[in-house]
Amino acid sequence: MIVVADTSPICYLLLINCIELLPQLYNQVLIPQAVQQELADRRSPMVVRDWINQPPGWLVIQTVSPLGLDELDNLDPGERAAIMLAEQQGADLVVIDERLGRQVAVSRGLRVTGVLGVLDEAARQNLVDFSEVIARLQQTSFRANSALIQSLLQQHL
Repeated sequence: MIVVADTSPICYLLLINCIELLPQLYNQVLIPQAVQQELADRRSPMVVRDWINQPPGWLVIQTVSPLGLDELDNLDPGERAAIMLAEQQGADLVVIDERLGRQVAVSRGLRVTGVLGVLDEAARQNLVDFSEVIARLQQTSFRANSALIQSLLQQHL
């Protein structure tokens, strides 16, 4: 399974100490260099910068061949590069949180999930306690539709 991740899901999984869910669920995760640069940015939390400065073996950082101008121009560099990498690699899944990035990826035929989807799948596989990881996630700057979160919490009671 080829999985490509954007910056935001990696950041939040690191902040809630759940980054190891990615290799447990997907074995290997690809990120473009633009995502690596965003993770290493001085404005990123220290835990994120430390992690990307010594990335784990399951994380594969790849270059992306630029494509022509189109709807991807409305996205930030990490989202744009993640979608391009997913297309170039024939990815089975793109892990991306931002609404516009998700919409663009879906419109281009990519299968999408976000940090909530990763946590949901991990809970279904009994890798985490869903309500516990959601409580930790809600202590960060993560924002999602409260009805969606409540619906997911109800499924894991």
